[in-house]
Amino acid sequence: MTAPISMRTFSFTTSVGVLAAGLALATPAIAADAPPQPTTPLWSFANVSVNYLDWSNGTERRTASNAAKSDFTYVEIEGGAGFSWGEFYGFFDFENPTNDQFDESSGGKDNFRTAGKVTSHIYLGDTPLSLYAHVYDFRDYGYNSREQDQILGLGYRTTFANGLWFKPFIGAARVQSESYTGMNGYMAGWVAGYDFAALNQNFSVTNWHEQTFGRDSDYLEQNYVGGKAGSVGTNGALSLWWHPNDLITTGVQYRYSENKLGTPNAYQNAMIYSIKLNIL
Repeated sequence: MTAPISMRTFSFTTSVGVLAAGLALATPAIAADAPPQPTTPLWSFANVSVNYLDWSNGTERRTASNAAKSDFTYVEIEGGAGFSWGEFYGFFDFENPTNDQFDESSGGKDNFRTAGKVTSHIYLGDTPLSLYAHVYDFRDYGYNSREQDQILGLGYRTTFANGLWFKPFIGAARVQSESYTGMNGYMAGWVAGYDFAALNQNFSVTNWHEQTFGRDSDYLEQNYVGGKAGSVGTNGALSLWWHPNDLITTGVQYRYSENKLGTPNAYQNAMIYSIKLNIL
């Protein structure tokens, strides 16, 4: 079914597992001098997780009449791999996985939804620069609503002496949705991570951040609820992860956004509680 835009619930679950791309698998000593094969990953990871997103009370008040937000559970499949010539990351989320496509009891706030993302860095020779691309696709099946963001630009990769790794990017943006399709300004951002040990336990801090700017005026009017959004949009999460063993990772994420997720001119924030089963 198609609902008026004022009834839509926009959501987001962009995982920070992309940051695990800073890890590399050990190579057997016998092959230490052999050149890497193009089809052989130098590192890889994969996991399945259960997550609970808890919006702040202030966010629920601020969005009550414009893309209202409601707490939800989601199941995520996530993975990534790096090669001698480039690296890839992706996830796919099932939001409110046990609910109907249109959830009558919540008036559509707790519909079954999906969100997926794929990113890539194709290395430019031996430099730290890369050709960067990503696609993010969100669908709310109860309202027959879809929005897909497509980014193409340049990336950069570096690891500092203390182990902090940082991968910024910038690119032109295009959007495809039922309300607006076309070029939509630019996006700049990064993923970053740092591993450390404390109390004989392994931890990591990670951050993903996206800044959109120069967005199209028609998009800002048609794809937001309750008014026109500002040209600059902010989206990201700061996370703390605990790695008690190789099989399990658990963590807490602070999720933040402004002029994103269907709500104009309002700060939105949530806590996400996650447990991951590492399968690769």
